[in-house]
Amino acid sequence: MSRPRIVIVGAGFAGYRTARTLSRLTRHQADITLLNPTDYFLYLPLLPQVAAGILEPRRVSVSLSGTLPHVRLVLGEADGIDLDGHTVHYTGPEGEEGTLRFDRLVLAAGSVNKLLPIPGVAEHAHGFRGLPEALYLRDHVTRQVELAAAADDRAECAARCTFVVVGAGYTGTEVAAHGAMYTDAQVRKHPMRTGMRPRWMLLDVAPRVMPEMDERLSRTAERVLRQRGVDVRMGTSVKEATHDGVVLTDGSTVDTRTLVWCVGVRPDPLVESLGLPMERGRLLVDPHLQVPGRPELFACGDVAAVPDLNQPGQYTPMTAQHAWRHGKVCAQNVAASLGIGERRAYRHRDMGFVVDLGGAKAAANPLGLPMSGPAAGAVTRGYHLAAMPGNRVRVAADWLLDAVLPRQAVQLGLVRSWSVPLESSSPEVARVPGGPERHGKAAGPAGQRPDGEETGNQPGGEPARNQPGGEPAKGQPGGESAKGQPGGEPARNQPGGESAKGQPGGEPAKNQPGAEPAGSRSHGGRAKGGQSGSPRASGKPRRAVEAAGPRPAREGSGKPGRAPRASGAGSAGKRPTAPSGPSRSAGPPTDPGPEPPANQPPPGPDIAPGPVKRTDRRAAEGDS
Repeated sequence: MSRPRIVIVGAGFAGYRTARTLSRLTRHQADITLLNPTDYFLYLPLLPQVAAGILEPRRVSVSLSGTLPHVRLVLGEADGIDLDGHTVHYTGPEGEEGTLRFDRLVLAAGSVNKLLPIPGVAEHAHGFRGLPEALYLRDHVTRQVELAAAADDRAECAARCTFVVVGAGYTGTEVAAHGAMYTDAQVRKHPMRTGMRPRWMLLDVAPRVMPEMDERLSRTAERVLRQRGVDVRMGTSVKEATHDGVVLTDGSTVDTRTLVWCVGVRPDPLVESLGLPMERGRLLVDPHLQVPGRPELFACGDVAAVPDLNQPGQYTPMTAQHAWRHGKVCAQNVAASLGIGERRAYRHRDMGFVVDLGGAKAAANPLGLPMSGPAAGAVTRGYHLAAMPGNRVRVAADWLLDAVLPRQAVQLGLVRSWSVPLESSSPEVARVPGGPERHGKAAGPAGQRPDGEETGNQPGGEPARNQPGGEPAKGQPGGESAKGQPGGEPARNQPGGESAKGQPGGEPAKNQPGAEPAGSRSHGGRAKGGQSGSPRASGKPRRAVEAAGPRPAREGSGKPGRAPRASGAGSAGKRPTAPSGPSRSAGPPTDPGPEPPANQPPPGPDIAPGPVKRTDRRAAEGDS
């Protein structure tokens, strides 16, 4: 008799603990498969310290294969679930598709950024839910301070060194507290010419900072923020976001190049496609974390509306503490459904909360005892070390080094603004050129961002020319300048402003050798229909892709072993490719390619150098 198959969707706090506990309980009596877009579990509470340069990214990333040895890891995103057929359809990181069969299914897909209908926010703000967003924010803040320090104009300096954080919950408060310390350390070494200092603003419509916590702890957190110069404005939010700043609900205007969106989260839209009873976007489950009427389906974490047995009529909040405990109970009940152990209902006891404010400052109430100052800081960091499933020694070592050594402030340019759109169904995965497009992701900023990064006029943005991973600059091997597009031209007829097919780092064009056949699916994205299983609904209309004009073909751009790029939308022809090898002409190219248009915006100040040209006119190995 074959062993039962258990599929777990998502490896956040709930999914990771479900997999770990199930692996221990079943003892090889079941096949456990974990479907997740990344190969790591992210310890979210320490993410603000990554953005502030205290911890390295790998410190808060726990390897799934390294800590779950008896669990099969499948990289991909679930985009369709057929409950009657007991299958999960998913799309892999390179656009490949697959199907997983299950006897028991655990939905622990987590949450995504919550976007409010405020003009300009989707185009100019960035969230703080995943590692790519934290890395982008660290680079962006570092760059803005460096540009402000070099500026002679006081207005430009003030705008660049003003940072606006919306949302005074746990995440927003920690981001503002750590960010203020980070920028102060930068200007302490290199003061600005105009004599100004960085300014951080924390906005929220709530009456006080961290309204979820005890009022005494809220006052402690607000006092620490104000001591560090953070402009805390309660009862105020953003009315409109523009290229040059934000308009607040009180009528004032703030010139800024940085808008961090920490308003809150919403459940992953995957559960909306199931057609089952919901409660404010969450799947209704019983106290045993089982979906009524579906004995094979369990849900836990942020996607599950779990009844709070301690407060009848209410549901447990969407916090990491509850998700971690959900995972343990869910694993016990899944095992009980297979005849291993007994079922138990989820009942929790509030152990308190901790908020790290940077340095030796923190606010905590362990077991209901309010604490502040160094004592709260010690309790907070001790709690995080105890709660982390791995990397404890490395995290403690980074804390020790940060206490005795100056903090390093450098921008690595690993994550671009266009690759971390605010409205994303996968904030834990950075968008890459040529990668599979996910339905439900927001269109990126149109044109040029206020921080100088160019995103293109396509939904989701396009990397600027000469950026790592973007389309090579004109005159580089395999590259050609975009016509009328700031920062590169996306592939024609491709959703999401993806890089042109057949380019280095991209996927081959549709209908080309080695390419994925065109169908009802949009370039490996989340299913909208015509897929096996129920389609994944994102709840948002897809933005149209602007058509780009035809481009003349260039000689010498072909590369062996790569599919030629399509010549245009609806064109049956293909661009000619020049033969490679010794037959290339030794003289200068006769066709240098089209000149950029007059309205082409200049590259931003953070654009990295483009691919290096070799003297033998061959592309060096690893060139973009």
